[in-house]
Amino acid sequence: MTHSLRSKTNALLLLSTALLSHHVIASSSASLDADITKSLSLLPAGNSSSIIIAQGSQSQQSAPTILWQQSPQQLASPASTQKLLTALAAKLYLPSSFTFNTDIELISNTAKQDLVLRFSGDPLFSRSDLTALLKKVKQQGISKLDGDIYLSGGVFNGYERAVGWPWDILGVCYSAPSSSISLEHNCVQGAIYSNKAVGATTRVNVPAHQPITVTTHATIVSKSQQKSRFCDLELHAQPDNSYQLNGCLLQRDNPLPLNFAVQDTAAFTQQVLLAELKRVGIRFTGEIKRNDDRQGRRIARHQSAALPELLAIMLKDSDNLIADNLAKTLGHYYFKQPGNFASGTAAIKAILKEEAGIDLNNAVLVDGSGLSRNNRLTAEQLLHVMDYLISHDSKLGLLSTLPVANQSGTLRYRPSLRKPPLAGNLTAKSGSLYGAYNLAGVLKTQSGQSLIVIQLINNYHPIKPVDDKPITPAITQFEKVFYETLYRADINTLAVKPQNTQ
Repeated sequence: MTHSLRSKTNALLLLSTALLSHHVIASSSASLDADITKSLSLLPAGNSSSIIIAQGSQSQQSAPTILWQQSPQQLASPASTQKLLTALAAKLYLPSSFTFNTDIELISNTAKQDLVLRFSGDPLFSRSDLTALLKKVKQQGISKLDGDIYLSGGVFNGYERAVGWPWDILGVCYSAPSSSISLEHNCVQGAIYSNKAVGATTRVNVPAHQPITVTTHATIVSKSQQKSRFCDLELHAQPDNSYQLNGCLLQRDNPLPLNFAVQDTAAFTQQVLLAELKRVGIRFTGEIKRNDDRQGRRIARHQSAALPELLAIMLKDSDNLIADNLAKTLGHYYFKQPGNFASGTAAIKAILKEEAGIDLNNAVLVDGSGLSRNNRLTAEQLLHVMDYLISHDSKLGLLSTLPVANQSGTLRYRPSLRKPPLAGNLTAKSGSLYGAYNLAGVLKTQSGQSLIVIQLINNYHPIKPVDDKPITPAITQFEKVFYETLYRADINTLAVKPQNTQ
């Protein structure tokens, strides 16, 4: 074979190899595109889905590479994925040493000694923390108080529940009021018993030391009775921290745990304070009043956990009270005035724009937790937040606080992610509300690559089977197929033409 002929033959072989390689990649891309589309078809009709699959930016100056997307700029209810914004803003603006402080101050320039109990919105301030503060007071020789005690919480103002929090969830603890005067997570645990005969009245139990009142008129029913009567357990919360249970409850051997969101945080704190004063041996003959203006000399202080620990709890457990009190705190410090939901969300937008270059101009932020049904974000905005967390992880350290599939937080028991190959390989913030099932995080693939995945599934309303037979929920089917498809994919085969970019 001549040199010229050999060269032509080699060139043809190289061209054939290149064409074959291109065909394989194109086929793989088409197949992957079809698999993603197929997984989305498992969701019920009428849903609205915003999806982004991306490769993180290679440097702090570059942008993430979009590999696949659907409706990335469609505004959707973010639910608790919104906590990523609150966490990032808090980390960028507040020092890592930040703590919520709860102080006791002494006013001694009057005929009687008065105390000021000054709150700053510590969402983890507990009854035992209050007791420890009072013991510090007694150690300073104050065993009798003939003056008054003032509860001061002027660091926040405005609503304690954000616009868009549904009325029917205000009595349960995941919607506990966001108050500067926070104690015991503004939540009381209890239980209801339905282990009597069908037709009998249920029995409710709340620990005797908790200053709330709960009564029940709910009756015990069978499954057929519950279905025919269209009844369920109803909770009616009153402003005076009294609660009534109505409706019906299925007969069951074990008690059903309940949690009651405190409705009047100042009144609740007042009653707990009276009990703890007696417990530590401080005789008190005055009154407890709410007054945000009284000032005294600090004689005792309790400091909360520092910011990194607060954020870790907030993100891993999706803690609404921490998120909303942090948002109001950001409003307080950023605008140098009492914080509220409006100033808190405005501060979050401003901080993310100024410090991270993330534009949330058209986003609708109403609270810091994502609990409000009025919040709206796009998948594209969440992508930029996740990409910033990843590219600045050495400084922020927030990725390690996110839940991990089958291991921690809100992803520990998520059915679609509990088994291999997804278990342990998806780190993400979840977010769920009525009709919304969202995730924003990082998936480690079979080839060791990392993908940013944003999932905003809204208007999810599957039709219930008429025979009531248990079936695998559509959202579980979708997530299992979708994430396993991505897990087995290679980034090269993911480089398909972006879908529905509007």
